[in-house]
Amino acid sequence: MTVPMSDTTALRDLPAYEAARGEADNPHSAVVRFGADTPLQLDAGGVLTPFQIAYQTYGTLNAARSNAILLCHALSGDQHAANVHPVTGKPGWWETLVGPGKPVDTDRFFVIASNVLGGCLGTTGPSSTNPATGQPYGLDLPVVTIRDMVRAQAMLVDHLGIEKLLAVVGGSMGGMQVLQWAASYPERVFAAMPIATAARHSAQNIAFHEVGRQAVMADPEWRGGRYLNEGTSPRRGLAVARMAAHITYMSDSSLHRKFGRRLQDRDGHTFSFDADFQVESYLRHQGEAFVDRFDANSYLYVTRAMDYFDLAGDYGGVLANAFKGAKTRFCLVSFTSDWLFTTADSRAVVHALNAAGAQVSFAEIESDKGHDSFLLDEPEFFAITRGFIDAAARAVGVK
Repeated sequence: MTVPMSDTTALRDLPAYEAARGEADNPHSAVVRFGADTPLQLDAGGVLTPFQIAYQTYGTLNAARSNAILLCHALSGDQHAANVHPVTGKPGWWETLVGPGKPVDTDRFFVIASNVLGGCLGTTGPSSTNPATGQPYGLDLPVVTIRDMVRAQAMLVDHLGIEKLLAVVGGSMGGMQVLQWAASYPERVFAAMPIATAARHSAQNIAFHEVGRQAVMADPEWRGGRYLNEGTSPRRGLAVARMAAHITYMSDSSLHRKFGRRLQDRDGHTFSFDADFQVESYLRHQGEAFVDRFDANSYLYVTRAMDYFDLAGDYGGVLANAFKGAKTRFCLVSFTSDWLFTTADSRAVVHALNAAGAQVSFAEIESDKGHDSFLLDEPEFFAITRGFIDAAARAVGVK
């Protein structure tokens, strides 16, 4: 069944953490609940049932059901891509790209954005209520993979009555989902746009994630993952994890341009361990804001899903085999200053697509904003996205 989006006025009156906790089971977005008759098969073995997916849609599905675009979010994202976030009150994470007249034009396209499996904004995750116990799942939820996330999304798309997507678009972990969609459901994806991503997680990226997970689990309030049952929250550990991760989303030049070695509201060093520098204050703010809207166990689950992602590994170690015979058209985008998912990572996918005989274009965009460039104001990226989506629309006759 589908439950419509609720009024968010009362939600914003709650403390942010309590508001975020309330989203786990009853999100302020549409939600479809799948019962025992539609279980979700998991890579870890067994099935997840019942489960639910929270999602937002923008625009109108046309009569031919041919204008649907699926957006796949990154690690810290959710379904609120182009609307005011019900917990933070901030604009959607991709409002630069999605909306009326924008490159992903909601006046022309029916745009779907869902919270990933393992998330914390309404799709079943570790903070969701386990129907077997009446308590949050915590670590009793099976570990999930990118492919599990995509299987769940495919069930949502089925529920919406859409046979084939005009495009699947996403950056970072969202780009991993795009690649998995193209490999798992090539007949259902006309166009695929993986942005700032890779076909597998590197050892360096796994290492960064492990630092973050250890920060969460070292917090005494984590309580072996049972903190929701015990009325606590590992806020300090999750904040440190977010601070470390946020550094990887930026570049040295963007950090220097924004902060340099400038001091924070003081004339000189305090000779203490307070936040003397602006960059320190900025990172502390990022950490503190994150813990108000994100569940710590979800952070463990989603980072682990990224770590396990290795598309070639599922196809005999040959990435081209994942796309053999693909009719999907691809556009890959990387950014010069992105050291988390480098241009070399995107080129490896392009080479595999070429070897598979797929239709593929590639753009490396000059930017000093680091990995987060795809979320920021990058006119060249906007132009490429608009051109690729418009070309796909023309090819299938979407006006």
